[in-house]
Amino acid sequence: MSYRPRFPSPDRRTVLRGSLAASAALALPVAGAAAPAFALSGRPRAGWGVQVGDVTTSSALVWVRADRPARMIVETSATESFRRARTWYGPLVGPGTDFTGTTPLYGLPAGEQVHYRVTLADPDDPRRTGEPVYGTFRTAPARRRDGVRFLWSGDIAGQGWGINPDIGGYRVYDEMRRLDPDFFLCSGDNIYADGVIEPSVTLPDGRVWRNITTEEKTKVAETLAEYRGNFRYNLLDDNLKRFNAQVPSIIQWDDHEVRNNWYPGQILDDARYTEKNVNVLAARSMQAFREYFPVSTLHESSGDGRVHRVVHHGPLLDVFVLDMRSFRNANSPGRQPDDTTGILGAAQLDWLKRELSRSHAVWKVIAADMPLGLVVTDGATNFEAVAQGDPGAPLGRELQIAELLRFIKHRRITGTVWLTADVHYTSAQHYAPEAAVFKDFAPFWEFVSGPLAAGGFPANALDNTFGPDRVFVRAPDRANVSPMESPQFFGEVDIDGDSGELTVRLRAEGGSVLFTKVLQPGRVGQ
Repeated sequence: MSYRPRFPSPDRRTVLRGSLAASAALALPVAGAAAPAFALSGRPRAGWGVQVGDVTTSSALVWVRADRPARMIVETSATESFRRARTWYGPLVGPGTDFTGTTPLYGLPAGEQVHYRVTLADPDDPRRTGEPVYGTFRTAPARRRDGVRFLWSGDIAGQGWGINPDIGGYRVYDEMRRLDPDFFLCSGDNIYADGVIEPSVTLPDGRVWRNITTEEKTKVAETLAEYRGNFRYNLLDDNLKRFNAQVPSIIQWDDHEVRNNWYPGQILDDARYTEKNVNVLAARSMQAFREYFPVSTLHESSGDGRVHRVVHHGPLLDVFVLDMRSFRNANSPGRQPDDTTGILGAAQLDWLKRELSRSHAVWKVIAADMPLGLVVTDGATNFEAVAQGDPGAPLGRELQIAELLRFIKHRRITGTVWLTADVHYTSAQHYAPEAAVFKDFAPFWEFVSGPLAAGGFPANALDNTFGPDRVFVRAPDRANVSPMESPQFFGEVDIDGDSGELTVRLRAEGGSVLFTKVLQPGRVGQ
């Protein structure tokens, strides 16, 4: 096994020097979190921390939010002293983007630690600047032997379990930060826009769970301001802000960014909503999503407005980020004998096949926001994911996945691994044609993790169309188990630079490694 030196975590004083003041946001009145005022005295503040997204060998996106109109200025350096710093002049942030801004960085050195600081300047007097907010990240390696290590999970602030100050907030983010990964893949449900956060919840054993609350979390999100407030809610947690300052992310979305089990064209029959048209709600959520995450394809200067994309992380890894929400057909019993729309839409499926065939990376991680062979229901008769409980030949959305799996086999595309979250437990499924009804595909693995800060649920049933074998599972035995009663879950992927082996570890909050699987490179099937 090759040894790739891990850069030590940045000095606590450095990363938090400008951002610890952000913890004061926890003490702000709820009304103060809704929108910055224009007549604020003093200097611009970045009380919501910093984020970096979609890091490659030479580029990255830096995010910040101001408390008033301000010019975003980013400085980067190879050292914490910021000697020979390079300056990047970002956008003027204002109410049109909820005072958020993203600055692209280009021409960065490959495989190196980059230190950065974000300063906000008064647009009327550039000499009036706020306290800088500091962060750091590693660019992707240009050399294979350097290896790659990342984490993934999803599902944050769901089922009424929000930021609980009694247990230290989102503690799992501090645990993940201390592992010092190259990046974090969030597999969707970054927020629960349809989930109310009550001040307290009594647990079955009589203990009381207490939540930090905000005005936007007292009802389901419908307006743009309410969606923005949902994304802002998680940034009240200090653990998450420290994590964001050290670990870059690759972000995708799923249903709860809008509402549970939504699909395009849906008209709601839900008394909680005055706006019944899901397309309207989804457009508002997408605007807030674009504002609150640094996503390359959503950036105004270079993006094309889509979530699905490929993030190239050096010669060892390409991450294919799917959008299984925006282009799907309506949830149904899923028994159609002909279905070209499926869960990806025809254009996204063509894109995925094309990009997979072009990839020269040793490993091709397919980041899916929903699992393939796990039966996820939507009401009594409809289904939410791919599988629909019929263990026979592919029907409905399964037809599109069958087409993709057949393509991977016949094009002899090596090193595909599926990662997902969504179901609020952790498991490993091996898909093999000899155990399946549909047999024209090469074997592959699907790994599930999550939630990060939400309720835990029992394991879903399997659908035998693609022959999944549940090799490992850890799940609660009842629905909506709180984070005080069951650990939260995340996964770790470690790609060795010398051998090319990919090791998956399914982890539980508290330091436990529950399951480990080592995969060999250069194979069409595993």
